[in-house]
Amino acid sequence: MDTSAAIRALPYLLLALSGELVAGIQAGVARGFDDIRPVHGFAFARIGSHGATTGALAEHLGVSKQAASQLVEELIGKGYVERRPHPRDARARLIVLTERGRACTRAADAAAADAVRPWIDALGEERFQSLVRDLARLDPGGPIRPSW
Repeated sequence: MDTSAAIRALPYLLLALSGELVAGIQAGVARGFDDIRPVHGFAFARIGSHGATTGALAEHLGVSKQAASQLVEELIGKGYVERRPHPRDARARLIVLTERGRACTRAADAAAADAVRPWIDALGEERFQSLVRDLARLDPGGPIRPSW
């Protein structure tokens, strides 16, 4: 394949694989957490083990603070996150995962591994590791946002 054909093919391939990965993770997570949508997973990725403010979550998701606040309220209602006092800012509240939220992220990690396993089988371990290293070199370093 010449370079111009590869350039035309790459966006389609990356987007198709990304969609397949998100669908695979969603299907795996849905087995134990059927009230979760992909946007919740993007939020969990930002909240992580250290928590996040609603403003940081809004920036990460590329939405308004009001939209992020509504998402937080939904996740609180479902038992995935809770608000705590911020350790360094008395005016802010920190959003943290509950045990249910952490269990959901563990399920998502397992589902991601299951979704990627066919890629390893198709490429082989060495080529897969090389692909991951190459993609890491291209990493823009910004937040991972859902496609709205």
